Amino acid sequence: MCGIHGIYRFDRQTVEAPLLSAMGQITQHRGPDDEGMHIDGECGIGMRRLSIIDLAGGHQPLSDMSEQTWLVCNGEIYNFRELRAELEASGHRFKTGSDCEVLLHLYRAEGDEFIHRLNGMFNFALWDAPRRRLLIGRDRLGVKPLYLYRDSKVLAFATEAKALFAVPGISPSLNREALSSYLTLGYVAAPHSMFEHVEKLPPATMMSIDASGVRQWQYWKMPATVDNTLTEADWIERTRVEMEAAVHRQMVSDVPIGAFLSGGVDSSAVVGFMARHSDQPIKTYAIGFDGGAAETLYNELPYARRVAELFGTEHREIVVKPDVVSLLPKLLWHMDEPLADTAFITTYLVSQFARQDVTVILSGVGGDELYGGYRRYLGQHYQRKFDRIPGFAKRLMGFAADHLPADRHSKVLNLLRLAKGFLASEGLPADVRYANYLRIMDAARVTAMLGPDAGAFDPMHGAFEMAGNDDELNRMFAVDAATQLPDDLLLLTDKMSMAVSLECRVPLLDHTLAESAATMPAHIKVKGGRLKHVMKQSLADLLPDDILNRKKRGFGTPMGAWLKRELAPLLNGLLNDKVVGERGLFDARAVTALIRDHESNRMDGTDALIALMNLEIWSRMFLDGRSPDDVATELKSYV
Repeated sequence: MCGIHGIYRFDRQTVEAPLLSAMGQITQHRGPDDEGMHIDGECGIGMRRLSIIDLAGGHQPLSDMSEQTWLVCNGEIYNFRELRAELEASGHRFKTGSDCEVLLHLYRAEGDEFIHRLNGMFNFALWDAPRRRLLIGRDRLGVKPLYLYRDSKVLAFATEAKALFAVPGISPSLNREALSSYLTLGYVAAPHSMFEHVEKLPPATMMSIDASGVRQWQYWKMPATVDNTLTEADWIERTRVEMEAAVHRQMVSDVPIGAFLSGGVDSSAVVGFMARHSDQPIKTYAIGFDGGAAETLYNELPYARRVAELFGTEHREIVVKPDVVSLLPKLLWHMDEPLADTAFITTYLVSQFARQDVTVILSGVGGDELYGGYRRYLGQHYQRKFDRIPGFAKRLMGFAADHLPADRHSKVLNLLRLAKGFLASEGLPADVRYANYLRIMDAARVTAMLGPDAGAFDPMHGAFEMAGNDDELNRMFAVDAATQLPDDLLLLTDKMSMAVSLECRVPLLDHTLAESAATMPAHIKVKGGRLKHVMKQSLADLLPDDILNRKKRGFGTPMGAWLKRELAPLLNGLLNDKVVGERGLFDARAVTALIRDHESNRMDGTDALIALMNLEIWSRMFLDGRSPDDVATELKSYV
C-alpha cells in the first residue's frame, strides 16, 4: 500500500529526480515507511510505501531479473500467492516476497492481458524500457484512485491530485464544466475532476503511453446478462460461499489487522467471516456521536456491541462531538476534491482511532450497491403499488407533497422527506426516476445557481447508456458501480483512511462477488420490498435476526441538524451574499433561498448546503493558495 506518481515526457527530456521526490513528499501520509524512484530518460516513476507484505524486501520500484521492466504499484494483490506459485512452476524467479512483483512476471508472460489475472485493489505504473512504453492501470471497481494531467509535452500521474501540482506548469484551477454535475450529485464523476485539465482514470481502465501518443481502453465491465438458471436456494448458498471466500482472501497481511463495525449487515458479515478464519480475537472499531436527538439517530454503538459480543472481538468504541470547523479544511485537503457526503468525516475519525492499533482494516463498503441495500432501489416496487391508486387521490397526494416538511434528522420528517422524493418522480421513466432519487439539487435549483448557460456534464445519462442490462434494478446497480461507488464512497474511503496511513480493504467489492451479484435476478435480490433479500438469507446462520432485519442508517453525521444549531454561524460565514458574490460561481439569491428552505424544513437541504460549503472551503485552499491551518483559523472566527 502506498501512493504512486510519475512523469512521461513527450519532448524526450530527462525527468528530474528532485521533481519526483517533491511529488512524493506531498503524499507522504500514504507511505510513511519508505520511498523510491526509477528514472530512465523520458520516464520517471516513484512511490511512497506503507509496508504491509514483505516488510523488509518489498521496496519499490520493483524490477524483473533483467532490470528492463520497472513497476510501482499501490494496493494489494490478494491472489498473489497462487499466481506466484504458477509463475515459479513455469520458470520465473522472484527477487522479493512482495505481492506486487507478480505483475512484472505476468506482464512478461502474458503482455497487457495480465490484468485479467489479478484479484485485488490497485493502481500501477509499469515502465517497459525496451519498448520505451509506460503502462498505467486501475482496479476493476475503482477502489484505488489515479489522477492524470497531460499536454503536448508531458503526462503526469499520481494517486492524489495535489501531487501533480509539484510539476512546473501544472497549477490548480477550477473545472467549471464539472460544477453542474457536482451540484446535482454532490461529487464529480470520472473522467472529470474538480480541477481543470486534471482527469481521473476511470475504474477498470488501462492506458499506454509512448512516443506515438496515448491509448486508453476499458478491460472489464459488469456482466449485463442475468443468470436465470439458478434457484433462489442456489443463489443464497453461492452468495454465502463467495462472501466468506472474499473476506478470507483479503485477510492476508504481515501487520496487525482489524475491522470497522457499525452493527449493520455488511460490516457484521465481514467481522463474522473474519472470526471464522482467525485464531485470535478480531479487533473491531466503532464510532458514535455525543449530543441530542439528531446525534442519537446516527448512533449505532448498541448494534456494534451486540455483534462484537457475538463474535468475541476485541472491541473499541469512540464517542465524539467532532470539531467540524477545525476538521473540514484538513480533510478536504486530503480529499483533493469537495463532496457532499459527510461520511468522509466519520470515516476519518474512526480510521484515526483504529490506526492506534492496526495498519490494515476491513470495511463493509459495497454491500448495498451489490446486493440492493438502499431505499431508492424500491422505487419500482412502490411505483407498482402507487399505480393502483385512483387518479384523484394521486393528484391530491402530489399537491400535499409540495407542502410537506422534511428533515432527515427526525424519524417522522425523514419519512415525509422520502415520500416527497418519491412523489416528485413517480410516473417518470425508470432511469429518470432513479437519477432524481440521487440528486442533491433538482434541475431548477441548479439552473438558478449557475444560470441557464451553465455546462451540463451528465454522468448518470452516460452510465445508464453503458449499463446495457434488460433488468431494470440491475441497471441501477451497474450505474452506481460506475458513478457513486468509485467517485464518492470508495474515493472518501481511500483518502480518509490513507490520511492516517491506514490501509482499508473492501472484501464485499471483490470483483468475483461483483460479477456474481450482477448476474443475480433482481426479483430475488430485492424480494417483495425486502432489501438485500438473498444476502440476508445467506447470512442467516451467521447473524441474528435483530441485526439482519434492523433499519438501515447511513455512515454519516447529523450535519443538517448542526447547520440549524451550532454550525449556523459557519454556514452564514461561508455562504453569505458577500462571500458568494466575490467567489462568483453562484447566484447569491439562489443560495439564500436554499438556506431559507432548509431552515424552515420546507426541504432537507443538508447535502446541497454541504456541497456549497465544502466547495468554498476547497476553493480557499486550492484556488486561493491558502493552507488548511490558515483556513481553519478563519472558520473558527465565524463561530
